[in-house]
Amino acid sequence: MSRLKEQYQNEIVDAMVKKFGYKNKMEVPKLSKVVINMGVGEAKENAKILETAMKDMEIIAGQKPVMTKAKNSVANFKIREGMPIGCKVTLRGEKMYEFVDRLVNLALPRVRDFRGVNPNAFDGRGNYALGIKEQLIFPEIEYDKVDKIRGMDVIFVTTARTDEEARELLTQFNMPFAK
Repeated sequence: MSRLKEQYQNEIVDAMVKKFGYKNKMEVPKLSKVVINMGVGEAKENAKILETAMKDMEIIAGQKPVMTKAKNSVANFKIREGMPIGCKVTLRGEKMYEFVDRLVNLALPRVRDFRGVNPNAFDGRGNYALGIKEQLIFPEIEYDKVDKIRGMDVIFVTTARTDEEARELLTQFNMPFAK
């Protein structure tokens, strides 16, 4: 069992019960999944670019990504319906906790001029979205083998009913929110 999951089961649940006054430990919000999404707009000209992006994402997430295709055609972007335009990974269970641990403790401190993540990026239903500008912040990615710097979105889906509960949950996971 990962260190973060163990910590969640022991300390975080108790802290959340104390703060929000839940009557039952099962009411405490938990992290249900983490979705990592990478949009690769250049994939419409060159399919190889999407393959390298998928390799990078597989190294970062530890799981094979799924190719995402355009839902509808956009003439201005020269995109037709069904064209591959990105990739995503959904992490659950052990891999999810391991990824969150690596993101918070290893990757985010490596961001240049890092002052914390945006505390207002909650969606109103207890989910949090985080944008990462470059994949190089992950120690698994070798700088010499990167063909192009790409960003990605990381979405934390929780069972929290409010943003306040979700913010407290992520704070307990040591998420460095900006003051």
